[in-house]
Amino acid sequence: MDFSILTESWPIYLEGFYTTLWMVAVALVVGLVVAIPIGVARNSKHYWLSLPAWGFIYFFRGTPLLIQLYLIYYGLSQLIQVQGTLWQEAWFCALVAFVLNTAAYTAEIIRGAINGIPQGEVEAAKAYGMSTLQAFRRVILPSALRRALPAYSNEVIFMVHGSAVAGIVTIVDLTGAARIVNSRYYAPFESFLFAGLCYMALTFVIIWGFRRLEGRWLRHLKPLS
Repeated sequence: MDFSILTESWPIYLEGFYTTLWMVAVALVVGLVVAIPIGVARNSKHYWLSLPAWGFIYFFRGTPLLIQLYLIYYGLSQLIQVQGTLWQEAWFCALVAFVLNTAAYTAEIIRGAINGIPQGEVEAAKAYGMSTLQAFRRVILPSALRRALPAYSNEVIFMVHGSAVAGIVTIVDLTGAARIVNSRYYAPFESFLFAGLCYMALTFVIIWGFRRLEGRWLRHLKPLS
């Protein structure tokens, strides 16, 4: 084992780490914005709202992220043959796949969190004279988002790990950087071990951040001693 190659290859890993970080961050933010209305629609009593939401969630949760990336990168991008558009960029296709995938999982998390709201909170909102829309906006949705934190932290970690497929479509993320280093030095163990340690470090930071958020926003749910 020769770990000296890492001192020569750190700029590649730094570029890959930055690419992984910003792609995952953008995908999670946009995916959360997309997931909230889908999760709400999934609970709707109107089939013309709940059925499309169910179909979206079922498809993107029922198929692997890699297949979704292939469909978008090799399929959808080929149908949009307009030069100069973002659909011709590999990073954009990967970002679209990440957004749609995490939106489906997050929407299901939000749906479950909304269903888990105690009826007492809803009745208290109505007792204050809130309309159904006001109660949902001020009480139900904020409470559901807070309660969804533990499950959503797992989705964030899964998204970080799932982003490794981006390297398959020529994007130099962390896994792509490891492939480049391996092709140069023929050192697969050192190359991919270091990439794995980077993923692990990022995962620990995410876990620590969510534990802090849970301790602050879910403090009122802890049983009194």
